[in-house]
Amino acid sequence: MSRAKPPATPGDASASVTWSKLRTLTTARIGLARSGASLATPPLLEFRLAHARARDAVHQAADFRALTAAFAGFGMPVLTVESAAPDRPTYLMRPDLGRQLAPAARETLASHAGTADLVITVADGLSAQAIERHAAPLLGALLPALAAEHWRLAPLVLVSQGRVAIGDAVAAALGAAAVVMLIGERPGLSAPDSLGAYVTWRPTPATTDADRNCISNIRPEGVGYPDAAFKLAYLLREMRRRGLSGVGLKDESGSLGEAVLGMPIEER
Repeated sequence: MSRAKPPATPGDASASVTWSKLRTLTTARIGLARSGASLATPPLLEFRLAHARARDAVHQAADFRALTAAFAGFGMPVLTVESAAPDRPTYLMRPDLGRQLAPAARETLASHAGTADLVITVADGLSAQAIERHAAPLLGALLPALAAEHWRLAPLVLVSQGRVAIGDAVAAALGAAAVVMLIGERPGLSAPDSLGAYVTWRPTPATTDADRNCISNIRPEGVGYPDAAFKLAYLLREMRRRGLSGVGLKDESGSLGEAVLGMPIEER
């Protein structure tokens, strides 16, 4: 009776070519070479570099002046305000302050209050790199769809040291019926710059995370800008039509590939 051949392992030199090909398909750490009981030197150094990049992303301050300039081409007012967290160390130690507006921010927003359908808010969150790299391209894909559906937009609001729930306070201060919060996600070891988009209908101080819809990992290597904009437009459309967001609203939009080509992306 013949025995089955054991599966190839990263330490098997004959399998190195196979693992090399598989690693080109994902940023996940698969098939890592080993030296005895430890990782080999190259993957160990790569891991330490990824960890350093993730730490840098958390502590890096966002360049809001550059962001304001990048958003100028959208033809809408841009306001920059601060949360109640006075600096980055406090922001990291006191998440509750990142969910509240600073007193001066409330005054700034109150002077622009109206009856808008939607306010788009951009906050640094835990990765300034994410909003610096991806917020403007995403808005460039999303805003034409919102204009076509006649959304009345409040001024675009940039928040420093902000967490997701601060979008609720921004919407309340501006009198907007809904909020889209674009925020830097907690960095991972393969992606220090993922952008998250949270959609909330009629946010209040009692709003919880269960009342929000989220599209995560927005970046060219994850959910691309056209697909993210397509899904956001769908969620916003259904949110307004049905008067709800969160667990009661499912993303049934399919994908941009299905909408444009009539078939799932993986079958193209």
